Amino acid sequence: MKFHIESSGKDPIYKQLVAQVERSVREGTLLSEQMLPSMNELAAKLNISRETVKKAYGILVDKGIIFPKHGKGFFVSDLSAGKNPHVLVIIDKFSVYKQILFNSFAERLGQHAELTIVNHNQSLELLAYYLDNNLDLFDYYVVAPHFPLDEKSQNQALRQLGRIPNRKLIMLDRLQPGYQGHFGAVYQDFENDIYSGLQQGLAAGRRIRNLRVITLPTSLYGGLIRQGIERFTKEENLPVEFLTSAPDMIRPGDTFLVLNSQLDAGLVALTRKIQAANLQIGRDVSIISYNESDMNELVLGGLTTVSTDFREMGRLAAEMILNRRTEIIHCPFHMNLRSTF
Repeated sequence: MKFHIESSGKDPIYKQLVAQVERSVREGTLLSEQMLPSMNELAAKLNISRETVKKAYGILVDKGIIFPKHGKGFFVSDLSAGKNPHVLVIIDKFSVYKQILFNSFAERLGQHAELTIVNHNQSLELLAYYLDNNLDLFDYYVVAPHFPLDEKSQNQALRQLGRIPNRKLIMLDRLQPGYQGHFGAVYQDFENDIYSGLQQGLAAGRRIRNLRVITLPTSLYGGLIRQGIERFTKEENLPVEFLTSAPDMIRPGDTFLVLNSQLDAGLVALTRKIQAANLQIGRDVSIISYNESDMNELVLGGLTTVSTDFREMGRLAAEMILNRRTEIIHCPFHMNLRSTF
């Protein structure tokens, strides 16, 4: 690391050295077991006295930040040993799916971590605020990087995420495009996942004559999901129609894919119109909904879903913290077959 000394600064030089080493250890610039420059080497490099460096190193040893090895020099201590990591979870919004994910995450960590959870509500300003106030206070930052997909917002997201040391960052539910480094992530791939989920239905022997997709224009990843659906229907030579609400005309043989929350008004409206047409769900008309929760086992006698595995996502992220090893993992995505399809 590079030390910067201000000879005219208000703090004595030894205090400046202590502060810089402590900050570098917290930010990950100095790693556990890394060797520091010798006292003579650092004194000569900074043009300061050896006694000043000795005083700074002595304070750092007393604070447990570094430790001496006889005949070898000074090394960075493993500050993680013997204490639970502090984890800041910054999710985009609270929902039944985020609750499933967080419950799994917290359950796997158990008593082995101290958790704080906040909500950025897809606001980059809120993310910046949380980082401004917490950047040096936590051992891990678990962030769901769900932000507007325009170029300006995405570039800003990259800048904000880049403030977090790579070894402390775990992205959750989405892999931020363009981000580089040795960080952690457990993510779903919206375009390719929906394609593979629909393919799972065919592989299980389910028949699709056409696909009528209901989604809101404001859906953050609606465009990506649409690309996966279009690839699927093109390869299978299936008619596809994209709607923003339940259609007035329901035809026998229709397969509906509802991309909004399973229990929202859109699903209710669709069910009513199917019943008004004297058609039976699961026999005359099929429904597939996006995202899985326990309630789907009861809805309409069993609602078929395509969904990432939110429980597994939470578990995998927790494992990275418990093992103190980050990696990039694509979370499993499944079609959960029930009576509506």
